[in-house]
Amino acid sequence: MANEGDDVKVLGTAASMFAIRVRMALHAKGVSYEYLEQDLFHKGELLLASNPVRKAVPVLIHAGRPVCESLAIVEYIDEVWAGAASLLPADPYDRAVARFWAAYVDDKAVPTWIGIMRAATEEDRAERLAAALAAVAPLEDAFAQCSGGKAFFAGDSIGYVDLALGCNLFWIEALRHMFGITVIDAGRTPRLAAWAERFVETEAAKKAAPPMESMLEEAEKLRAMWAAAAAK
Repeated sequence: MANEGDDVKVLGTAASMFAIRVRMALHAKGVSYEYLEQDLFHKGELLLASNPVRKAVPVLIHAGRPVCESLAIVEYIDEVWAGAASLLPADPYDRAVARFWAAYVDDKAVPTWIGIMRAATEEDRAERLAAALAAVAPLEDAFAQCSGGKAFFAGDSIGYVDLALGCNLFWIEALRHMFGITVIDAGRTPRLAAWAERFVETEAAKKAAPPMESMLEEAEKLRAMWAAAAAK
């Protein structure tokens, strides 16, 4: 069990969906922390020392010890600050299901909206949007299975899968601003779309929400980097 006075830091960027995930988990648990914005184009010594393998954000530093990879960090937060409402279900089967869908989000869904940003032509973007819609579709039934008819994947309050998918909603909104496309479509996935509207209104989401300007600026930097790499 952690103490209230424990030193907690988060290394991230305003536009990193995975850093947003960690910050939302801390807010959901009521844990105070210091947020340290990182420049991924000029990585600092603290980030390199804290995550020497991937050299990436997010990193949680708790009492001087770094924890890397966002889903692992969320589970660490859930276990260390166990006095607050649990993020993972208590039942072993339900916990396994939650881990499955969180991994599905990262492995299957996230690459599709990154693909939309990387598309060089409108035709390519349309194909990648179709792939994104196909990846999102199973989450409609997953929500019905996990939520049991309640407001969130975890039931009455947000939990592990809510955080796994919810941290992406800001990027999904950025895609709408950039290209006028809708990834979570109320016509195709009405329950998921209603969940998304509820999720962004939660206190944890509001406290960790990045400015849209930062999202769009980061997206343009990434697109420029990818275009330069493709031109070589």
